Amino acid sequence: MNAVQTIPAPSALAHVPFVSVADMMRLVHSIGIEPFIAGLAEYIEADFTRWPEFDKTPRVAAHSPEGVIELMPTADHDSYGFKYVNGHPANMARGFQTVTAFGVLASVANGYPVLLTEMTLLTALRTAAMSALVGRTLAPRGASVMAMIGNGAQCEFQALAFRALCGIKRLRLYDIDAAATAKAARNLAAQGFDVIPCTSAEAAVEGAHVITTCTADKTRATILTDNMVGSGQHINAIGGDCPGKTELHRDILLRSDIFVEYPEQTRIEGEIQQLDSNHPVTELWQVFRGEAPGRTSDRQVTLFDSVGFAVEDFSALRYVRDRVAGTGFAQPLDLLADPDDPRDLFGMLTRAAPA
Repeated sequence: MNAVQTIPAPSALAHVPFVSVADMMRLVHSIGIEPFIAGLAEYIEADFTRWPEFDKTPRVAAHSPEGVIELMPTADHDSYGFKYVNGHPANMARGFQTVTAFGVLASVANGYPVLLTEMTLLTALRTAAMSALVGRTLAPRGASVMAMIGNGAQCEFQALAFRALCGIKRLRLYDIDAAATAKAARNLAAQGFDVIPCTSAEAAVEGAHVITTCTADKTRATILTDNMVGSGQHINAIGGDCPGKTELHRDILLRSDIFVEYPEQTRIEGEIQQLDSNHPVTELWQVFRGEAPGRTSDRQVTLFDSVGFAVEDFSALRYVRDRVAGTGFAQPLDLLADPDDPRDLFGMLTRAAPA
């Protein structure tokens, strides 16, 4: 904890900056989507390099047959952050988003929130930023082609992130829903990508240097079989994110060098839930700090077993807080009671009674 922290007067803290969906979109466009993602990646990398400073715990999850609702908390010496997020694969068929989220950043010094923001868009952006940040370290040299299996809501964000951070411009797309592939192809072609729609996962991975899997079904699936993955490829597995949900055949894991965010969470939720609990993995914070190697050979198969961790959301909350300060992209929200006398909350209530 810092020895001395300057805390604004209580009256200045009663109204919390709130970033709505509309304001988040305005903020992103004011910066540019790819520069926004690149900025997020910088914040994530900075926080991962100071990994020991954070309180860390696997996310708190409430599972149901329909999906999952989760809280993702973490804190450093100065700030506390959490994200509320759901994952309901059947939502799309009912006209709802599969994933929605909001988040809060608060001061450790007094417990007051300093930011409340939508995080449905922000989660898609930070997930893409994390994927491409890891890809920049683990993808083979000169990577230029990415296969994207699962062309739903995350697809375009991943593509833009890999172009911004890794220079990838050619995409091979596949989804079991041809309409999803058509949607992604249309959107990504408009963004200047060379897009190749494919009719099978096997066709999509042909000639790809990076393979991204991002499917939504809450089930043990085999999106990639062992014979589909060649030497030297990097796998960006982002669909598996809860117990009982996987995308890769176990044999792929056994011949890959596996990189994870937080093993205590990934062993519960990630692809490595298929493996023994002592199977070796490399923690990404150690790679970013130069304490562990990333890719070490051209023939190495690398796997980012991504489940999303609270520190990434913390980084995104910090980034948005810093970007909206002094702008019109956040609105003051009357969230906190602010009695003249901190001991007289009841008096504040009674004075507000109708005349």
